[in-house]
Amino acid sequence: MKRILIGSALLCCTITGFAQSGLHVLKIRNAKDLRSFFRFTGNDIPFISGHRGGVNKGFPENSIEAFENTLRHTPATFEIDPRLTKDSAIVLMHDATLNRTTNGTGKVGDYTLAELKKMRLKDVDGNLTDFQIPTLEEAIKWARGKTVLILDKKDVPFEMTADIIRRNKAEGHVMVTVHTAKEAKWYHSRNPKIVFEAFVKTQKALEEYEQENIPWTHIMAYVGPDNKPELKPLYENLNKRGVMCMISTAPTYDKLPDAAERTKAYQAIIKDGASLIEADRSLEAGEAILPLIPAKSPKKKFFSITK
Repeated sequence: MKRILIGSALLCCTITGFAQSGLHVLKIRNAKDLRSFFRFTGNDIPFISGHRGGVNKGFPENSIEAFENTLRHTPATFEIDPRLTKDSAIVLMHDATLNRTTNGTGKVGDYTLAELKKMRLKDVDGNLTDFQIPTLEEAIKWARGKTVLILDKKDVPFEMTADIIRRNKAEGHVMVTVHTAKEAKWYHSRNPKIVFEAFVKTQKALEEYEQENIPWTHIMAYVGPDNKPELKPLYENLNKRGVMCMISTAPTYDKLPDAAERTKAYQAIIKDGASLIEADRSLEAGEAILPLIPAKSPKKKFFSITK
């Protein structure tokens, strides 16, 4: 199968598992572009969403440095984890506590932003790096013109999430994770430009989004962590509404001990109907799905490589 030409360079030559001097960027200018990028066409380019920003050796999760490292190897969006500080700033941190991923201890919410900025992040092996805990606003400003950030649901109030997107005019490169149709309704009624990573794991959930009149143009569907035959009718029902579907391999296939088995699992997810994979192993998953990229796609226009 021929691989697609992106930015006049062969994708198979630029996504190889070796760092590039440039970044694989998504050319998404606004909310309209973002909706078009996530619209299912049946001939889309499969891609990766880095879980917690991508979890790779030397680059701490939920760090801007991890995002950049992933983009040197593969196009990607990033699922990230906003949390509140003692002084109501929003930083990126998956856990409620600092112990696992920093040289600090205790709860994130017990420290001010200034205190957290003095700490340093650890990588996936627990090695201390020179990298700081980023604020959500720093990440949003960095991501513009490069990628799409997907905000997971932690302890930040909906009002604050909606406000930081509005203030930064970030509807074109920041999405919000919603677990229910009612959550999507809350955001949509306040800002109809926001696009969602929506939990749609069942036909019943699909019907609930329709009952709340959430436009399918504003949804990318998370269907769960397992690639199973029972998903086929759900894929069909979502795809015919123009919705792309995503499986997260972080709690499942990323944990397989054998690299060949992981590659097989990543490829099967795309072959069986998902459009993208949310992975801890962002670089490995990105390389695994290279053979599945179509020779031609209407989505080619969104993919580019910076010099």
